[in-house]
Amino acid sequence: MSRKAATVALTAIAPISWGSTYYVTTEFLPPDRPLLTGLLRALPAGLALLALTRKLPQGAWWWKSAVLGALNIGAFFPLLFLAAYRLPGGVAAVVGSVGPLFVVGLAALFLGEKPTVKSLLTAVTAAFGVSLVVLKAGAAFDLVGVGAGLLSSLSMSAGIVFTKRWGRPEGVGALALTGWQLTAGGLVILPIAFLIEGAPPALTGTNLAGYAYLAFGNTAISYFLWFRGIERLSASSATLLGPLSPITAAVIGWAALGQALGPVQVLGMLIAFGATLAGQLGPRTPAKPSEAESFSSAEKNGQEVSMDLEVSAVRR
Repeated sequence: MSRKAATVALTAIAPISWGSTYYVTTEFLPPDRPLLTGLLRALPAGLALLALTRKLPQGAWWWKSAVLGALNIGAFFPLLFLAAYRLPGGVAAVVGSVGPLFVVGLAALFLGEKPTVKSLLTAVTAAFGVSLVVLKAGAAFDLVGVGAGLLSSLSMSAGIVFTKRWGRPEGVGALALTGWQLTAGGLVILPIAFLIEGAPPALTGTNLAGYAYLAFGNTAISYFLWFRGIERLSASSATLLGPLSPITAAVIGWAALGQALGPVQVLGMLIAFGATLAGQLGPRTPAKPSEAESFSSAEKNGQEVSMDLEVSAVRR
C-alpha cells in the first residue's frame, strides 16, 4: 500500500466512525439532548488530549486554535443539530453534502488549489449519491433548517481549509492540535447547551457508555485522524471522504435497526463511494518542510495513533 493510500485509509476511519452516531444516540443516550451530546463529545475528549500531550498553544496559536475549534466543533455542532431538528434526516444530509463544493471554492481562495472539472464533478456526483441513499419522497423543507444546514457545512468546510492553511506549529503533534480544537469547540458549546437545554438529566450506565464511546472513539481518535489527514491530503480529497458517513449510517441502520435498504439506496451508495474513490486519485500534495519534520517527530514520539455529512446521523 502506498503512503497516500495508507493516509486515505486512516483518514476515512473518521467519517466511518461518525456514521455510527445515529445508532449510538438512539440506543444509548437520553432523548432530546443534542447540545449536551455535542458538549460531552468535544470537551472531555479535548481535555483528555491536553492532559495526555501536556502542550498548550503559544503565541498566535491561541487565537488560531480558538478559530479552528469554533469552525470545526463549536459552531458546526449547534448548527448541525438545529438543521437536524428542523429538517427530516435525509434532507439535512443532502444539504450537508454540499460541503465538498464549499471546500473547492474556499481552497481556491485561501490555498491556491485551482478548481478542476474533476473536483467539481466528483463533488456533485457525491452529493447526488448521498441524496439517493437518504432522501425520501415527500420530504419537507424548512428555510431556517436549510440555512442552518448550509451554514454548518460552510463552517466545517472553512475549518478544513484553515486547518490545511495554518498547518501546526513546529514540534507540536497532531494529537495536541486536536486537543486544542476540541477543547476550544467544547467551551463554545458549553454556555449554549446550558442556556437552551438546562442542566443535564440523571445519566444511566448505558448513557455513560454511549457518551464515553462518542467522546473518545467517535471524537478524540476520529478527529485526530481527520486533522492528520487534512494536513497530508488536499482539502478536496479530504472532504470527499465525507460521504462515507451517511453510507455507514445507512448500513448500520439496515444491519442493526432493521431499516429498509432498497435498490435505489444501494445504487446511491455505489455512486457516492465511486465519487469518494475518484476524489482520492491524483498526486499527493507535498508537505512543507516544517510539516514533514513535525510528522517525523510525531511518529518518533508515538503520537501518530482523527461531520461533515453526520447530519443524517444526529436527528433525534
